[in-house]
Amino acid sequence: MPTAQEQYDDAMFDFSTGEYDLAIAKLQAILAEDAADFDAQLSLGMAYYRKGDFARAIEEGHKAEKLRPKEQLVHTNLSLFYMKAGNKQTAEHHGLQARIAGWRDNMAPPTAANVGDPELQIGKPPPPPLKVPDMPWKKKSPVAPSAPPAEDKKHE
Repeated sequence: MPTAQEQYDDAMFDFSTGEYDLAIAKLQAILAEDAADFDAQLSLGMAYYRKGDFARAIEEGHKAEKLRPKEQLVHTNLSLFYMKAGNKQTAEHHGLQARIAGWRDNMAPPTAANVGDPELQIGKPPPPPLKVPDMPWKKKSPVAPSAPPAEDKKHE
């Protein structure tokens, strides 16, 4: 018997070749075994969307939302589904939720696992200089000549 990942990969192959009914059947079989399979649930909504069944896509999208309410892709998909179904207001709501989720993900504090990772330190900017010049944009004046310039004497 194939693993859940192999079943999912098989369903995604069907999806990628436009065989949405086959993909839907396979994704539903995965979810019958494990209703908490987020990837299968998310993909099921997208398969219905590609098939043109926007109402069912929205229904499946909300099931994915229940599994991961703060997931950016869930709200991005729901925004798309609602827009195609003609509900612009709800589409905008989910679009905003997707944007907030994206900001939240980008502001996540570093985890203990990656703080000391030397690979992640490569892009770290150098520390600021200890003393910043007062006016770095002003150039130093040139050194004054030791003797004043000779005056031109005109012959009388």
